[in-house]
Amino acid sequence: MESNRQRKVAQIIQEDIAEIFRKQASESKQNSFLVSVSDVKVTPDLGIAKIYLSIFPAELRKPIMKEINENNAFYRNYLGQKMAKQVRIIPQLSFYLDTTLDDVERIERELKGEGDNPTL
Repeated sequence: MESNRQRKVAQIIQEDIAEIFRKQASESKQNSFLVSVSDVKVTPDLGIAKIYLSIFPAELRKPIMKEINENNAFYRNYLGQKMAKQVRIIPQLSFYLDTTLDDVERIERELKGEGDNPTL
């Protein structure tokens, strides 16, 4: 069960990381893409933050996730500047792709009989 402190730190991280991605998307001229932070889970010791990302369009997911993971130190440094007065230790960041919306869409298609293998 998450403590209040974990929830508060997770919310701060979610807002700050979402702000970075908004800025990067608006500054990027070559590709139009959307990265949203769908969830953040923080360990009880506040040492690790698992950040779940939804990326649209789907064909850009792998290159964008690769770039995000390569720039992990930049994101942690940015968080450190934003959260310096709120926490003693800036958590290590782990980014994960959130495919929940894809799963929901696939299940809805299958329920409607529009899936890849419709069953009669």
